Amino acid sequence: MTSATSAPEKLYLLQLSTSSIHLAEGRTMEMVLGCYLVVTSDGRHILIDTGMTPNARPAGSPPAANEKNVLEHLTELGLQPQDINTVVCTHFDVDHAGYHDAFPNAEFIVQRSQYEQARGGHPRFAEARAHWDHPALRYRLVDGDTELLPGLTLIETSGHATGHQSVLVHLPNTGPVLLAIDAVPKASLFTADRPAWPYDENQEQLRASTRKLLDAAQNAKASLVVFGHDGHQWQSLRIAPEFYD
Repeated sequence: MTSATSAPEKLYLLQLSTSSIHLAEGRTMEMVLGCYLVVTSDGRHILIDTGMTPNARPAGSPPAANEKNVLEHLTELGLQPQDINTVVCTHFDVDHAGYHDAFPNAEFIVQRSQYEQARGGHPRFAEARAHWDHPALRYRLVDGDTELLPGLTLIETSGHATGHQSVLVHLPNTGPVLLAIDAVPKASLFTADRPAWPYDENQEQLRASTRKLLDAAQNAKASLVVFGHDGHQWQSLRIAPEFYD
């Protein structure tokens, strides 16, 4: 349990890899894989997603650069897996849940609907199942928007996947930071009429969740919205070992 005085103090953006995807008409799109670390005022460590294991990269996918897995990032920050108290699982896609089993001492927080869909055998989540469904892992299931601790709120944002969740972090100096994750993977998609991408599950829910995040950013007066796979945006962000406070 967190103490009564526990609140977010630092936010690290852990860039796991970058790649360029070739689009039509000679255009390219810069993609990033990442996860996040919140350090609280009472010294707890909350990891948001764990990234993709090297052997999970699909055949034919673009070559990645700047690769550094979550464990390497933590080592550079002077942390070991046993120092992670909580893992927020936004969803069980292979690029978000590939190192879950490296943190058997942590409590995992996931939306009940996502957990039940994945545990029910949905093929989308099968590739990483050995990592997120390890018998040593402890899950706490939540239903809908949930304040994990003062200043850190989980926002249910189905559409990309059932029970996907985004995260709003209030920092003492930076102010509110909204981590959209895959509900809005690129800044250009942060619109009320958000179009679906490949692997998005439900267009109607996707747009409803995007509008919900637009409202959340406005209501919280968010100083920053981080889009989950926007390689262009990440070039302008503070990447670990730098941090937001």
